[in-house]
Amino acid sequence: MATLLLGFGPWRKAHPADNREPAIPQRTLATLNGQPIREEDLVPLVGAQILRLRTQEYQLKRRAVEELIRRKLLAGAAAKLGISPDELLKREVDAQVAEPAEAEIEAFYLTRKDQLGRPLAEVRPEVAAALKGAKTAKVREEFFEGLRKGAKITWSLEPPRVEVAHDPDRVLGDPAAPITIVEFSDFECPYCRKVQPVLKQLLSKYEGRVKLSFRDYPLSNLHPQASKAAEAARCAGEQGKFWEYHDLLFAAARLDPAGLTEHARTLELNDKQFDSCLETDRFKAKVEEGRQAGSRVGINGTPAFFINGVFLNGAQPASAFESLIDGELERLRTRGTLGSEK
Repeated sequence: MATLLLGFGPWRKAHPADNREPAIPQRTLATLNGQPIREEDLVPLVGAQILRLRTQEYQLKRRAVEELIRRKLLAGAAAKLGISPDELLKREVDAQVAEPAEAEIEAFYLTRKDQLGRPLAEVRPEVAAALKGAKTAKVREEFFEGLRKGAKITWSLEPPRVEVAHDPDRVLGDPAAPITIVEFSDFECPYCRKVQPVLKQLLSKYEGRVKLSFRDYPLSNLHPQASKAAEAARCAGEQGKFWEYHDLLFAAARLDPAGLTEHARTLELNDKQFDSCLETDRFKAKVEEGRQAGSRVGINGTPAFFINGVFLNGAQPASAFESLIDGELERLRTRGTLGSEK
């Protein structure tokens, strides 16, 4: 499958040695007074929307395929018994679900009393139906999972991918791990702070199989201290303490100049070297380079992630990451490129 840039066309794969950003397609879409308007010119204007549309298209197709698989598995199981799929569900699933007990109904009602706004006597049938419906859905899901275990399912449908170079100097986890999470982040962004425990949890759960690479994407128009904080983290990295400083920035409320200096002292960095680095804007261009790299692949907010090139937007729960990671591990196993599990 060709790698896509927001659905526009193929990219050149970044060379692992120089880790440069991949080249963007040069197809001309229009000309104005002899000057070409190329596909990459669209990215700042509509890149984020197109990336989301391509991702939504994949998700719609994925759900549709999942539904077709369920229907075919159900039809096959029903045919073996000589009954209809609906009859099989009624016999094997729905008939196994008991009516909710009074204690369950009362407990459910009490947790939603204000929301329901009516006495229990009036809403008891609705509550009972909701409880039974939830139980039925759970049992049906377990039933379908049992059918899937006995089937061989091979996926050809893949999510859209974007080739995104990562920063090899700012990587957590085994550098040889087959799954790379590239995180575009902003130290002043509350959602970026919120997702940090999830990322640590993932690195622990998938130790040896997942690595995390950090890239700067300060939203300077919203967060005036973010760019300088990103520079300060790079200055700390110059002394081998990027990740320690990274953790302090996300844990701390102070990102003002005095706070940045205080964090450096907490880590016992060389004061003169750190101050000189920050005062001379040594890494200002590097921070801006990261922001531009993110914009080129359609990012317009933080946090934003690419898991082996698959886009995941926002401070998502661990399950959202795990779904993509597990799918990617399975894809690599199927292709025989995963190697031995660690």
